Amino acid sequence: MLSPRGLFQEILDHDESFRLFCSIASGGEAQGGWENGRIAALVPATARELAPKIARHGADEDKHGRIFRALLRRRGLDLVAVPPESDYTMLLERQGIGLAHDRLRSDEPLTDTDIIVYLAHSRVTEQRASEQMGLLRRHFGDHPDLGRAVKMIASDEDKHLAYCHEELLRLAAAGHGRTIQRILRACALAEIRVHRDVSLAVMARMGRILGWSRTRSALLAAGIHVVYAYERLAGWRRMVTLAMPERRDALGDPHTPAPEFA
Repeated sequence: MLSPRGLFQEILDHDESFRLFCSIASGGEAQGGWENGRIAALVPATARELAPKIARHGADEDKHGRIFRALLRRRGLDLVAVPPESDYTMLLERQGIGLAHDRLRSDEPLTDTDIIVYLAHSRVTEQRASEQMGLLRRHFGDHPDLGRAVKMIASDEDKHLAYCHEELLRLAAAGHGRTIQRILRACALAEIRVHRDVSLAVMARMGRILGWSRTRSALLAAGIHVVYAYERLAGWRRMVTLAMPERRDALGDPHTPAPEFA
């Protein structure tokens, strides 16, 4: 079965494929938590009002990483090392997308342009995260083991995306519109390449774990290439448009930590 639901059900039902899926997801979320935490600590004086929202974003990402680790513990599984070719956040950094980790490890305050780069990078990657978690929510929101986790993470990703839209529109109104669009376009085009490469690498590894036939693996790879061709032609535009979200100040409400998922 090649439907998204069928594929994910197959991955879910096998310990090793589920272990790989959760390990990749946990690693990416933990990395996002660290990045946002450092950015919150280094925001320039001109953007101090953003620091609590960025910190909230980072706390959510850390929470998501813990959720994926908890899902593994429920099945008596441990994290597995993430293959380098499947490391989405590392590959994006290598493409020069977002703020370099060397920059974030320093104690030098960020610039206003750095904040635009951060928000544009987040706008693009949160679009992907929101879409992927929305897909899982549609198919597995009522799942007895995954449902609560999927709905919690999907809700957070929607808030993160709304926050990025609103903050970038605020900066565009302040005169940074051309810079924002230039950076968004570069981020989107790089992200769709990385997403294609990571998808191919993950599906190839899943195929080896699950014993997929060459025909099935080839069909899945062809589907990934078709999606990339569409995104390269026109689909990337959904990642660069900005619209005021229905939910305003999505990360500005008083934050009470969610109960740990266990």
